[in-house]
Amino acid sequence: MTMNRLQPAEIPKIWHCLQQISDPELPVLSITDLGMVRSVEAEGTGWRVTFTPTYSGCPATEFLLEAIERQLFEAGFSPVRVEVRLDPAWTTDWMNAEARARLRQYGVAPPQGHSCDRPLSHGPVPCPRCGSEHTEKISEFGSTACKALYRCRACREPFDYFKCI
Repeated sequence: MTMNRLQPAEIPKIWHCLQQISDPELPVLSITDLGMVRSVEAEGTGWRVTFTPTYSGCPATEFLLEAIERQLFEAGFSPVRVEVRLDPAWTTDWMNAEARARLRQYGVAPPQGHSCDRPLSHGPVPCPRCGSEHTEKISEFGSTACKALYRCRACREPFDYFKCI
């Protein structure tokens, strides 16, 4: 017979602390909005946070690992061990609906559809400023490798599109 293990009452408080850590490239999103924090568990007398960076070579990974440890230490949760898990790889499917809405408000078109092993045809990328679907891709790469640069033909404004990964 398997017994259900009760979660410590501190876990929601830890998730709240982690929600305060912004992504360095997209400050309107937290690491929990992006789905980079996979789990929080009690471990011995401390805590284990499982973390998946947006890609394995992300230059912000060390900064974020230190931010997790610092944020939780300052909130009284220690010791903390951050386990980096690269498999499965991070995907835009892990972003929550609030994150997609905040991206749009920030002026970045959120990813459309879901990632998969085959190329996706999504149709037009709506402009995050005016909502028009009369847009065109200017460059496969925008301000970062995970974004493409688009221009709206209606309002004439350029914008980044967060690619579906």
